[in-house]
Amino acid sequence: MTGLMVCIAVLAAASAFGVWHQRRNGRLTVRGRDDGERLGAAEIGAELGERATLVQFSSAFCQPCRATRRTLAEVAQMLEGVAHVEVDAEAHLDLVRNLNILRTPTVLVLDARGAIVRRAAGQPRKADVIAALGTALGD
Repeated sequence: MTGLMVCIAVLAAASAFGVWHQRRNGRLTVRGRDDGERLGAAEIGAELGERATLVQFSSAFCQPCRATRRTLAEVAQMLEGVAHVEVDAEAHLDLVRNLNILRTPTVLVLDARGAIVRRAAGQPRKADVIAALGTALGD
């Protein structure tokens, strides 16, 4: 009977973790550790957008990275002055460590000065990216 109770407890904990993880996946949030952190062309390997920049950290075999690439490219094309830059996480390990990038895709939303205003670990929804850009653009 004790084994059955342990099994039920493990299943309940795993289910709760799954629900929590799914709700957090891809949400664009503000992190206190990003406060004041700025990125420039030298760090990301491309020019920043005039108004905002969507920086995507990807890896070669990351399936969600492909869908994220399409989403961010669509959003960048919709809004003038917004750039989408994809960074190969494996080729920029120092930057990944400095920014505490733990998984791919990770998306950073930068304002015109390169300050990080939002971050998402996982595949963000298009509507969430557009809303986060509203913050970066100051609209």
